[in-house]
Amino acid sequence: AQQLVESGGGSVQAGGSLRLSCEYSGYTSTPYAMGWFRQALGKEREGVAMIFPGDDVTYDKDFVAGRFIISHDNAKHTLFLQMTSLKPEDTAMYFCAAQTGALTSFFAPSAYSDWGRGTQVTVSA
Repeated sequence: AQQLVESGGGSVQAGGSLRLSCEYSGYTSTPYAMGWFRQALGKEREGVAMIFPGDDVTYDKDFVAGRFIISHDNAKHTLFLQMTSLKPEDTAMYFCAAQTGALTSFFAPSAYSDWGRGTQVTVSA
């Protein structure tokens, strides 16, 4: 069975950096699309950044504003999210997701079939 395991979360002060990792397994081939999502307490899950691993084309949400970079290492079966200039409003549980079939939306959670359990990111002022 497919499995995605996130790591790298933690507590940092505003302006700090974190690098999230998502190691995936159980796939016969590299997923067609992968993404990072986040969910703050009491809020809906929202997309952060996504990538098509086949050609490394990436997209991110406006609020990222160049602070986060999504990348993928095919040999290590790992998805990354390098986060810099973190703000308190970035505090959330961060999830990685994968989609092997057609992708109906870049950032709708319902468009992705496989999910990790998340890693907590807490940014203090």
